[in-house]
Amino acid sequence: MNRRLLRFLKRLLIATAVSFVLFLLLNAIFPLPDRIEYSTIVLDSKGTVIHSFLTHDQQWRMKTELSEISPTLKKTLIYKEDKYFYHHFGVNPIAMIRAAVMNVLHLKRTSGASTITMQVARMIEPKDRTYFNKVVEIFRAFQLEWKYSKPEILQLYFNLVPYGSNIQGVKSASILYFRKNPDHLSLAEITALSIVPNRPSSLRLGQNNDLILRERNKWLNRFGHDKIFSQKQIADAISEPLEVRRGEAPHLAPHLSAKLKRTLQEEIIHTNLQMNTQLKLENMVSEYVKNLNSLSIKNAAVVVIDNKTHNVVAYIGSADFEDKTDGGQVNGADAIRQPGSALKPLMYGLCIDNGILTPKTVLTDVAININGYQPENYDRQFNGYVTVEHALENSLNIPAVKSLNDLGTDKMISKLEDCDFRQVRKDEKKLGLSLILGGCGVTLEEMTGLYSTFANGGVYQKPNYIQRTAGRKDTARILSASADFMITDILSRVTRPDLPAIWGSSMHLPKIAWKTGTSYGKRDAWSLGYNKNYTVGVWVGNFSGQGVPELSGANIATPLLFRIFNTIDYNSTNEWYSMPKECGIRLVCSETGKVPNDFCTTTVMDYFIPLVSTSGMCDNMKEVAVSPDEKLSYCKHCIPETGYKKKMFKIVPPDMQAYFDENRIVYEKIPMHNPKCDKIFVEGAPTISFPKNGTEYYLAKKDPQPLQLNCNVTNDVKTVYWYVNNKFWKQSDAHKKEFFTPEEGTVKISCTDDKGRNSDIWFKVKYVNL
Repeated sequence: MNRRLLRFLKRLLIATAVSFVLFLLLNAIFPLPDRIEYSTIVLDSKGTVIHSFLTHDQQWRMKTELSEISPTLKKTLIYKEDKYFYHHFGVNPIAMIRAAVMNVLHLKRTSGASTITMQVARMIEPKDRTYFNKVVEIFRAFQLEWKYSKPEILQLYFNLVPYGSNIQGVKSASILYFRKNPDHLSLAEITALSIVPNRPSSLRLGQNNDLILRERNKWLNRFGHDKIFSQKQIADAISEPLEVRRGEAPHLAPHLSAKLKRTLQEEIIHTNLQMNTQLKLENMVSEYVKNLNSLSIKNAAVVVIDNKTHNVVAYIGSADFEDKTDGGQVNGADAIRQPGSALKPLMYGLCIDNGILTPKTVLTDVAININGYQPENYDRQFNGYVTVEHALENSLNIPAVKSLNDLGTDKMISKLEDCDFRQVRKDEKKLGLSLILGGCGVTLEEMTGLYSTFANGGVYQKPNYIQRTAGRKDTARILSASADFMITDILSRVTRPDLPAIWGSSMHLPKIAWKTGTSYGKRDAWSLGYNKNYTVGVWVGNFSGQGVPELSGANIATPLLFRIFNTIDYNSTNEWYSMPKECGIRLVCSETGKVPNDFCTTTVMDYFIPLVSTSGMCDNMKEVAVSPDEKLSYCKHCIPETGYKKKMFKIVPPDMQAYFDENRIVYEKIPMHNPKCDKIFVEGAPTISFPKNGTEYYLAKKDPQPLQLNCNVTNDVKTVYWYVNNKFWKQSDAHKKEFFTPEEGTVKISCTDDKGRNSDIWFKVKYVNL
């Protein structure tokens, strides 16, 4: 007897081993076809589905996560479909024998023996119902059990179970029929969904609700009879009505959803969008742009960042996604546009960090020509002496270009690249001084991320469009805390020209720091603002690139910015940015912004960075020896032994002298130099500001435009003498602009002042047919 048992066990062991080896061989030859394409779904910050996309085979097949499979959902399915799910290896032999007997006795198929695993095998590889295909199904079930855990097999079932039409999976059904995630379904709703897959063509939610209700209640009574659920749960479920119909798949936040689907290639995308805020702002932007349609302004985009978490909580790509006439499906938040003056705060902050400027540093706002580049202010006017804070408050172009020239464009570009400005990185070798006036490509996403840097003490942290694991930090120090504080202090002042004209005293003005920008041709209006809680970026314009005379950052974009802040942060605390300990305060001369000298009569308080900001003494005055009647001045070479006095004169640079003279502004000039001085002056020679040395000029052969001759001289020069190609051309007042028509070829221009000092330049002229 023992020998027979041992022989049997030995044969059984051999058979098992052979079967196992055969299974492994077949598993390698015929791998499990479990590569399933799921619908891409986009979730908000709370995990609610806000947007979904069809699969390539046009199915709604949304992936159910393990965390969404509630105990009630799991218990219902296992009781109804496969009570011994956790106790078999993919196939239930007893159920198969019972089904075979019943089918033979009744000469037809009266009951099935498919386990949940076998049903999954059939769903991932649909085949006709034949005995051979049943064997294949059993083999696939073994493969599933070999590869996946029981919870993962359940997940596959919930992801693939059919609900008629093009709906597959519990999540798709719960979203499309019940407008909720699977883990929020009630017992009644779960039971209704559990019976539909048995007859998906005849039991259709929304079409056969009465029949489904009767079938649902039958199963609920069975659950109660077998004490799967309590009587109270069963009674509550039976009393719950079934009033469902198929709805549209969610398509909220379409621009961000499409962007993330394209870039991430993931099945489930967890965003940080706060839908309450998102929907409010979508409606606000839509209504706001409707009111601008009469001005031929058709679109807008908005990005909102939570400064505490750096999460993007609202993202609006256009005024109306469904508007095909005005390009509503264009993502304005991700489109390359020109920023106008919106980059100036960064540039001034970098100048402060490099010891070039402080808020009270005085700059000159007069005509300039830097290697042929002649920027103009927005109003085409000049303002003479201005402080840095005044230049930024009033968004003056000329002081900004001068400052960037002193800073160096490479430093500015490097910081923009650190802030992930893609087009700037691409065009870095092409960019010049016009960069600071909007001569580069940026997106609203990038600009809002940059301004969140100002809200974050000068540290850039990459905005979080999706939920990420803790500990991830894409950060870069862009500005020092001190420079950042100074910029914020300037941008938070309300007595400035870019306060919207329509924003009357009756309207609530949010406590924010903000900056506007208007691109060349009035094609883009920007307004970007921040406080302790949020950073908001607003762009308004036309996707077609059409310019509009009324379009400006101040009067078109900023009102929307203020409304957004009043909506999302109306009752914000009075907490504001405080001066960092590294920042200092000092007295400076109000006329230069430098440390006061003995001759300085008026001083003001100014922020500075110790050991970084320049500590040079004010030098805008100098002592000059003059005759008693103050009609002559003397140099050290011709000063008499007696009969003179010393007097302090303000040093007025040549460009400011020209500005004062053109605008008839009286200023005290150094008297004419002693005409009897026989020393040749080496210093202070005239500077030819136009034409530019080494430049090639193209003039029309027909009606050529004359070239301007202009120079800057010291304030004791009255007359200059112009020479063309070493031939005397004209005597002129020192500050008068002259015009001449040059010959083709290389041209030499010489300028000699009435002190005998001379300057030369060379340039080329070419005549062309225009």
